[in-house]
Amino acid sequence: MTHCKALLISAPSSGSGKTSVTAAIARWHARQGLKVRVFKTGPDYLDPMVLQRASGHAVYQLDLFMGGIEHCRALLAEAAADADLILVEGVMGLFDGKPSSADLAAAFNLPVLAVIDASAMAQTFGALALGLQKFRTDIKLCGVVANRVGSAGHGVMVGEGLPPDLPLIAALPRNADLTLPERHLGLVQAMEMPGLDALLDGWADAWGAAVKPGFEFESLHFEPQTVFATPPLLQGKRVAVAQDAAFSFIYPANLDCLRALGAEVLLFSPLQGQVLPDCDALWLPGGYPELHAQSLKQHPSFFADLRAHLAANKPLLAECGGMLCLAISLTDGEGRVHPMAGILPGQAVMNKKLVALGLQSIVWPECAQGDELRGHTFHYSSLATPLTPIAQASNPNAGRAAEALYQQGSLRATYIHHYFPSNPAAIAAFFLPG
Repeated sequence: MTHCKALLISAPSSGSGKTSVTAAIARWHARQGLKVRVFKTGPDYLDPMVLQRASGHAVYQLDLFMGGIEHCRALLAEAAADADLILVEGVMGLFDGKPSSADLAAAFNLPVLAVIDASAMAQTFGALALGLQKFRTDIKLCGVVANRVGSAGHGVMVGEGLPPDLPLIAALPRNADLTLPERHLGLVQAMEMPGLDALLDGWADAWGAAVKPGFEFESLHFEPQTVFATPPLLQGKRVAVAQDAAFSFIYPANLDCLRALGAEVLLFSPLQGQVLPDCDALWLPGGYPELHAQSLKQHPSFFADLRAHLAANKPLLAECGGMLCLAISLTDGEGRVHPMAGILPGQAVMNKKLVALGLQSIVWPECAQGDELRGHTFHYSSLATPLTPIAQASNPNAGRAAEALYQQGSLRATYIHHYFPSNPAAIAAFFLPG
């Protein structure tokens, strides 16, 4: 049995400051020489990029739908065996979604620290915190953080209504200089923020100055897990993966899954002009091709390499942004039309409003009877194509988002961001050359 200090950081709603507080705690303790592992609840790519920089370690998803409880338990146990502190950033509000951050906290007995935006309230802060504490009896709220307080006096006021068993851990001052830039899919990517390390240090300094003396993280028991070996179905195969600012929506667990299947993973950057490596299969993950369409178009061989790859009947999985760059054209948010690879019939357009958001489950042709692949969708673009889907996803929460899966030769394309560990056998069966 392994002991490790652990904490889940949540909030009443999105936009309360969970990411900045989680990053501040991670950076502060990493600077003290501690090994900090951070996880993100639910599907997300942008927050983990920031949290990875803050902690110095890859950030994995803990998602009870996409990965399942045993997968999450194994990830926590693995982290606990090596780390001094585990932090889990929640998703949305504490009780929002199915499954919610509260469901995750209850499943693994994680104490919860609630981050509340106090900028527009005083004593009502206590009522809101008390509601979070009492709403469910199967989770433990160990304390609260008052975020964006206007002054030291304001920080005192917000703590006045808190009961003795729900302490105010820190009152963090409002500081416009310590904010992250955002765009249509959320935060700007960490790799595109040259001042990120200074920002993280500023957050850490603020946390160190504000945290109440005597605050201690609870040490939890994590049982070592028996991890069943993944059959090396891709042994000897080379899988190329585009990875840069245009193709950045990659779960670390997906790369781990490919390697566990025996594949040699070859990362390459189209934006840096790197050619497609000699490979048996290719994955174009999501990202921001609309922001880098000109650079992709100017790559001397990228689009031609994709066509040659498919002409050789080699598998290519294109997800969301990866799919958009295969279209005939891509119209960006400013109305500019960019010719793309012209492989997938259809035109892609960036819209001003969100088009789809939600968890997804889908049955690929390679799925065994009763099995499925899981993932999520989140996009502002739309694709008009004459192709008929070979499968349609469903949303476990009965949401409207239900993405199509398209097949053209050895190309498979969809808006779904798949979580490979949800069905490694199906992923391996597709990536095997025809």
